[in-house]
Amino acid sequence: MLADLEDLVLCESYSSDHEAVARSARVVAAQGRRLLGADPEILVIDGVTHLLWSFGAPRVLLLGHHDTVWPVGTLREHPWSVADGVARGPGVFDMKAGLVQLFHAAASLPSPDGLSVLVVGDEELGSPTSRPLIESIAARCAAAFVLEASADGGALKTARKGISRYELIVHGRAAHAGLEPELGANAAVELAHQVLAVAAIGDQVGSSSRAGATSVTPTMLAAGTSTNTVPARARVAVDVRVPDQAAQRRVDELMRALTPRTPGVRLELRGGPNRPPLDPAASAGLFEVAVRTARELGMAPLRGVTVGGGSDGNFTAGAGCPTLDGLGAVGGGAHAAGEHVVVAEMPVRARLVAALTAYVLTGGTAGAPGGGDTVDGDPGPPPGLAGTGHVETGRPEAGDSA
Repeated sequence: MLADLEDLVLCESYSSDHEAVARSARVVAAQGRRLLGADPEILVIDGVTHLLWSFGAPRVLLLGHHDTVWPVGTLREHPWSVADGVARGPGVFDMKAGLVQLFHAAASLPSPDGLSVLVVGDEELGSPTSRPLIESIAARCAAAFVLEASADGGALKTARKGISRYELIVHGRAAHAGLEPELGANAAVELAHQVLAVAAIGDQVGSSSRAGATSVTPTMLAAGTSTNTVPARARVAVDVRVPDQAAQRRVDELMRALTPRTPGVRLELRGGPNRPPLDPAASAGLFEVAVRTARELGMAPLRGVTVGGGSDGNFTAGAGCPTLDGLGAVGGGAHAAGEHVVVAEMPVRARLVAALTAYVLTGGTAGAPGGGDTVDGDPGPPPGLAGTGHVETGRPEAGDSA
């Protein structure tokens, strides 16, 4: 597994570099071919390379991504290394170790019949080209297991907030700031009003959901072209995190209801909902199965947490597919120089994914306590252990793509 992880990490795969992503796809395809015994379907959509293995009618989707946030050349600053049981390198935690675990788990199954393995190349960008593919496969499956990195301490991600992204543009009128400022319509002044209005939307929406409150956050701002000109244009990016679809719809309504306060300016709103929430109900049944399975495998008790970041698990859950996320690497430091993976946990997590996959492939129902049969030495979920998992609300995870 370490050798496979090294191969993936040494092939850099910055999301915005399509050539780098294509090179990475070839390495991932070779690894999957060796372990799964089959070539993937290579799907290039708008220049982005995705890989799909299909074994009969889909019942279980194993989902991951091979792109990273690290520009090509980062390896020179943060080289691949393994020391004291910890692997380091760009993308090692988010989520190349998860891909290695995915392939080894799938390779251990007695039969892959009913399995779909999808590895996309643009998750870190919000999956703009792969989303329809993810949703179409998930809609036909009984379960989706997402090999994104775990939360703190190896916790699974049982709920995720939904994400909306907007850009609010103010169109004003330029004028000389010294000679005749009164002839202008100051887009920067209007933007100041709108930033305050946008920042208040989260409190207006609120939420009683256990997944947490709604946040509406102005982020990047820009205005003007020179120091002596009344700005004719200004803009602000807005990041939105919502606990449920009702909140996502309400935020969208309020964003579209914004009105200008400065005479002579016009507002333009771009964007909207990007990822639907991963509702706790979408993962509850699978999490119960995972808790019982982990206990039978001799693993430490599993925890489930709610996180603010998004993943492709939002899309599978939104497509109506029961989804369990955060089954990938145990470690930390995603998107940061300290990114790392605890090596000893890799085979442990692979065994868990293999057991969960076998359970569903052989007719197990997500959330049905008991009834799991032993498959090729992997114990199915034992009876009488429903409800032993611990679910808590946590902070947003740095390892999430969005």
